[in-house]
Amino acid sequence: MASTAKAMADHRGSELLRKEFRGVLIFLFWMSGIINVLALTGSFYMLQIYDRALTSGSVPTLAALSALAVGLYLFQGVFDVIRGQLLVRVGARFDRLLAPIAHRVSVDMPRFGFSTGEALERGRDVDTIRTFMGSQGPVALFDLPWVPLYVLFVYFLHPVLGAMTLGGAIVLTLLTGWTELKSRRLAAAAQQAHLARNAIADSNARNADVLKAMGFAGRAVARFNQVNQDHLTLQTRASDVIGTFGAFSRILRMMLQSALLGTGAYLTIEGQMSAGAIIAVSVAASRALAPIDMAIANWKGVVAARQAFRRLRETMVALAGIGKPLDLPAPSRSLKVDRITVAAPASGRVLLSDVAFELVAGEALAVIGPSGGGKTTLVRALTGIWPALRGTVRLDDADLAQWDEEKLGQYVGYLPQDVALLDGSIVENITRLAPQRDARAIVAATRAAGVHEMIVRLPDGYDTQLGPMGTALSAGQRQRIGLARALFGEPFVVVMDEPNAFLDAEGEQALNQAIGHIRARGGIAIVVAHRPAILAQVDKVAVIQNGRITAFGPKEDIVAGQWQANANVAKMADIRAETREPA
Repeated sequence: MASTAKAMADHRGSELLRKEFRGVLIFLFWMSGIINVLALTGSFYMLQIYDRALTSGSVPTLAALSALAVGLYLFQGVFDVIRGQLLVRVGARFDRLLAPIAHRVSVDMPRFGFSTGEALERGRDVDTIRTFMGSQGPVALFDLPWVPLYVLFVYFLHPVLGAMTLGGAIVLTLLTGWTELKSRRLAAAAQQAHLARNAIADSNARNADVLKAMGFAGRAVARFNQVNQDHLTLQTRASDVIGTFGAFSRILRMMLQSALLGTGAYLTIEGQMSAGAIIAVSVAASRALAPIDMAIANWKGVVAARQAFRRLRETMVALAGIGKPLDLPAPSRSLKVDRITVAAPASGRVLLSDVAFELVAGEALAVIGPSGGGKTTLVRALTGIWPALRGTVRLDDADLAQWDEEKLGQYVGYLPQDVALLDGSIVENITRLAPQRDARAIVAATRAAGVHEMIVRLPDGYDTQLGPMGTALSAGQRQRIGLARALFGEPFVVVMDEPNAFLDAEGEQALNQAIGHIRARGGIAIVVAHRPAILAQVDKVAVIQNGRITAFGPKEDIVAGQWQANANVAKMADIRAETREPA
């Protein structure tokens, strides 16, 4: 069943690309036919020169043949230029079509446990295809179907020479197939090693401060070097295979051309063909075998492009099935969590089991519990970052899957545990890259987050560039900018994962005021917290332990229950201490 589904998915992906490029590929195929027909000019010219112009001694005949040949060569050159330019433009068109889709997948992949290097590989695949389309690889592939044309031409000059040319073409074709079989596995292994190397390089770059401060940058580089050596070994072996077969193909081609000349000379001596036919056969046979030789020489690029194309085709299939749901009215009543079970996408390990609760407009929930209990997993499920294995998350009774992603983003604000800001200005980050700058909404969000005064004191104010990952600001400033981004547009649900982790007393006061404002305007606030100061503005508390909600209800009841449980634990400890026998 899985193989059938994959075959159907591949077929849909192929259909999507075939519809987009079918017309231009057919045009390129027939243009290659014209180019290959015109490439027979050299053979016909030498045949006519030796068999007609030289035997007749006619200079006008020589001039006329030469002028005709020059004209045909010019036509061939023009068509060759047009084909090359078309291939480059096909590559650019391919890039314009798939680069946004590939980048969209690259954005989604990290939340499913893929490394940054693996995520960015889709973008590099697009670059690989575009570069390949501008190389000699596609030219060889478009010329290959026309090889029989030259074989037939040689056959009509003499059947023996035609059979020799056909045999040489078959041998070189088999050599190409053998190259494919030998290089396929090595190329795939080299690609995996390349991804592993990039993943370690990315990890080292992201942790540069830690490597420097704690003095193990050298060991990190050694770890990278070990993986890099594996990559280089596999890449070298793959290149050796392709290079070896390429050298053999060139030697065989030269041997075949010499054999054709020698056999042609013998046949001429025997009176079975003319002297001009010898040269014509040599030129035509060389042209017949050139695409095969060129394909072998460029086989590394062919393999890389084929692998990239397969991955991109799967990417298109993954997104092709995503339809645009009906626009639903803005949510305003409730958030319902209906017995959801959530697993980590990377490992499949269940992190949250059978969680259910309901919040209505104007309520605020604090989620507390020990580290590793499932609080962040719940946050990811509520915001749609991780899909639920079972159960549903509903806004006004509509499953999150029924909402258009961009529309849903207008109704949900999210402040992650590790705030990462985009490489852009403060206003671009707060407005979530909105094309229009709504000054009133921007200032309202920053005032609610208590960060407006800090922003206007910066030299460039709201247009201050933050740099990669927002490194121009402190951790507390980044968190408050992230809070303003979550509050922008007054979303119905605002989910905050440990929003006070880097905040000072002033920041915590602004955070509590923001939660109060969300409740006052009829929104829903959900806060993951370890510090008790965040509980001031919430009215409900959920306790998560070992992936399950162990308590849920009004703040006063849950806090009192937790206090009583802690008191009971302390009392039992005292009793054990009093009854313990002396040593």
